[in-house]
Amino acid sequence: MAKINYSTGVKTLGGKDKDLTDHQGQVMLVVNTASKCGFTPQYEGLEKLHQTYADKGLSVLGFPCNQFGKQEPGSADDIEQFCQVNYGVSFPMHAKIDVNGSDTHPLYRQLKGAKKGLLGSEGIKWNFTKFLVAKDGEVVGRYGPRTTPADLKGDIERELAK
Repeated sequence: MAKINYSTGVKTLGGKDKDLTDHQGQVMLVVNTASKCGFTPQYEGLEKLHQTYADKGLSVLGFPCNQFGKQEPGSADDIEQFCQVNYGVSFPMHAKIDVNGSDTHPLYRQLKGAKKGLLGSEGIKWNFTKFLVAKDGEVVGRYGPRTTPADLKGDIERELAK
């Protein structure tokens, strides 16, 4: 079973360099997001998951991406303001990244390598693809954009109970 590397570097939406060690031992839901997508209202459901399960050990992590229909064109400040004003997002949002291609972020290389998509493909097909990572770093689920955050409650609760 493939696990993520917690020392993988990420950058916060505010531009600070971090890694994933703050989330070690927690269940993580990692999502590539966009502000101008038909699935953007999923921010509301992601925030609800964060509010419901953060105290129980869930980390929701958002990674804006502009690779699908140029639906995340804004700056970090634009993204932050949009997320807070429209959806009250309080879970960690990160700097804009690529999830496909030669500049794929290392975290997404790990996630895609661990859990293939439909027909065994690694590529992310669209915004709001979600990966569920167990407390030990094992990537246990991959969900397409049509899977809503509410649809993940059972899987999240199962992982939190372990």
